[in-house]
Amino acid sequence: MARSPSEDEAAAIAAAIERFRAETASAPSGEEDAIGPWQRAALLEGVSAKGTVEESQGGERWLS
Repeated sequence: MARSPSEDEAAAIAAAIERFRAETASAPSGEEDAIGPWQRAALLEGVSAKGTVEESQGGERWLS
C-alpha cells in the first residue's frame, strides 16, 4: 500500500518541480505587451460591435 510523503519529502518534490519549471521555461521576450491577447480580442470585438446594425427584416437601422 502506498504511503503519503513526509513534509520533507513533499517539500523536496515541490522544490524539484519548481526548479524544473524554472530551467525549462521559455526566455522572456524582452518586450511586454501592455494588454494580453484575450483582452485585445475583447477590445477589438467591442469596437466592431459599435457599428450600425440593421434589422434582418429591413427595419430601422440603429447603433449598438
